[in-house]
Amino acid sequence: MQFFMSGDVRIAFVDLPPIEREIGIIVLVHGFASTHRINWVDTSWTKRLTETGFRVVALDHRGHGQSEKLYESEQYTPMAMAGDVIALMDHLGIKQADIMGYSMGGRVTAVLACRYPLRVRSALLGGLGIHLVEGNGLPPGIAEALEAPSLDDVHEPIPRMFRAFADRTGSDRKALAACMRGSRQGVTRVDIAAISLPVLIAVGTKDDIAGDPHALAAIIPDAIAFDIVGRDHNLAVGDKTHKDAVMAFLAARP
Repeated sequence: MQFFMSGDVRIAFVDLPPIEREIGIIVLVHGFASTHRINWVDTSWTKRLTETGFRVVALDHRGHGQSEKLYESEQYTPMAMAGDVIALMDHLGIKQADIMGYSMGGRVTAVLACRYPLRVRSALLGGLGIHLVEGNGLPPGIAEALEAPSLDDVHEPIPRMFRAFADRTGSDRKALAACMRGSRQGVTRVDIAAISLPVLIAVGTKDDIAGDPHALAAIIPDAIAFDIVGRDHNLAVGDKTHKDAVMAFLAARP
């Protein structure tokens, strides 16, 4: 792992060279309660991308993994986390890159496409469909589940899933609770409709969290929706058909 300062926040990241000739740079933005390793390394995304010829940059969000832990919800807005991505690109001297985010990372990627369009060659939103602009996707109660005395005190399925995952990964649950409260801000339909760069939206057909990818793609002028057949929110991220669709998209985009 390497580290840099995004303002006054210490952020962990990896910078992986392509196996052979470089054909592009892609920045990977993981989901809530995950890490760059869980989301992208353990699912073989980094292997597939570097073998294809991409330089791969991936960070641990503030409050996650080996990055600094913060405990105020206002420190975790999507704009703040998008700012960390831009600061990382600046730190590495990267003027523009493809950006791929999953779930909460997809929300951050959408903010990047809206606010920093010259820095984003294309945006790949995984695990996030129409709930980007309609509702918040994840149900209420997750922050409270993370703060509960134990897993036995959490009974709703999705909050219990996140609490169990945080326990299993040894995450800082107080920081994650603050992140959950601060990151639930969305972007507007007007913002999304103004995106003029290529966008891929990929969601599992059994994903009950993300919302319809086709409904979101219909709002964005140059967007494509892809159904990850038979996969739920957790399993869709590393699915082979998801990887194949991303590779085809990256090969075809300008």
